[in-house]
Amino acid sequence: MDKKLWEKCVLFHGHECPGLAIGFRACEAAKEKLNIGFSKDEEIVCVTENDACGVDAVQVIAGCTVGKGNLIFRGTGKQAFTFFKRDTKEGIRIVLKPSDKEMSREEKMKYLLSAPVEDIFEFKKPHFDIPEKARIFRSVKCEICGEMAAENKIRLMEGKKVCMDCNSDYSRGWN
Repeated sequence: MDKKLWEKCVLFHGHECPGLAIGFRACEAAKEKLNIGFSKDEEIVCVTENDACGVDAVQVIAGCTVGKGNLIFRGTGKQAFTFFKRDTKEGIRIVLKPSDKEMSREEKMKYLLSAPVEDIFEFKKPHFDIPEKARIFRSVKCEICGEMAAENKIRLMEGKKVCMDCNSDYSRGWN
């Protein structure tokens, strides 16, 4: 384990915790299995299925961020991280294995940081394709509140271009 990198993750996240350790070890596994480093642009993509502590480690170690468009949140609530290499289209889905071991928070964190990655995670083929590169959308002024919003988030309501905040959802029970 790279202690300096762990300390950098802790500094970014704010504290040590098992959740951060999950993301830290998932990144270590991705680096080893896909031969990846820090993503300066969008050469590495991470699709995270949770919005928990481990995502902070992904930002620090893999260089995947929402702002660059190479950190994508897919809210399944699973401790799963899918990493892709854009140049080769290779990908790996790293999923936390269930554990029925009773451990304190501290014991769990130590276990996650020291156990072999094969004991902690399942390694699977991604079940979705690599996301397209980030697009830059034109900004459009909402005709109700006057705020600018990305064109792909504008809705039509009673003939007006409106932002998602001003849009009135219409639902009769079906999606």
